[in-house]
Amino acid sequence: MDPGTSSAPTPEQLQDLLLESPGLAEFLLGLTTITASRLGGRDPMLCAITVERNGTPATVASSGEDARRMDEKQYDFDDGPCLTALRQQHTVLVQDLGRDSRWYRYAEAVSGEAIRSVLAVPIGTEHGAAAALNCYAHDVDAFDAATIASVEEHADSISRILRLALRLHPPENYPEHLRSALKSRAVIDAAVSLIMVQNRCSRDQAMELLHLAARATDTRLHTIATDILSGAELPGGGVRPE
Repeated sequence: MDPGTSSAPTPEQLQDLLLESPGLAEFLLGLTTITASRLGGRDPMLCAITVERNGTPATVASSGEDARRMDEKQYDFDDGPCLTALRQQHTVLVQDLGRDSRWYRYAEAVSGEAIRSVLAVPIGTEHGAAAALNCYAHDVDAFDAATIASVEEHADSISRILRLALRLHPPENYPEHLRSALKSRAVIDAAVSLIMVQNRCSRDQAMELLHLAARATDTRLHTIATDILSGAELPGGGVRPE
């Protein structure tokens, strides 16, 4: 697998993402989306970011449904390559999940997901928290040395902004109706962040592009945002408004 060639997000774009996110989960969703686009080639990589804090449930954000299911299944077993990378703070590579004996129960449980390779890299945090960037691929031996180095470099590059996010956002305990509203907002925020990186524009310009696409296609903003996070192109080609 070739490491991605997408432009890296600038510190200002990451700061905007943090300031605009109402909570840690929403920030992680945007960060994971940017990460998947940054590390993928023509197609975004399947990525997830997992954060554990002492005494609180893990917060997991995934770039797609496949990655989400792979992460959730690890928590069913409380074990797996990504949790090992997070808790032991070292890179874990599984070139063929079906032939790896370390997590055979987990491998059997996800055998229907068509995921064959896993790469998990810890993200530096501060005392009381641990995090990992989890990458999944449908092919055996998908992660070569160059890709591993690229993922490790990216994990290191987002460590600072993640530490800031953990300071700004304490463990969350939202009522269910508010949580649903925040999740809907998080999808739009994540799509805006991705448009910013892809078009090298400001947050305001990215939001305007999203609104223009919604009006031009007579489609709900949330629907277009969801499509963009799934790999669809922005209607109108992402041309910046004058």
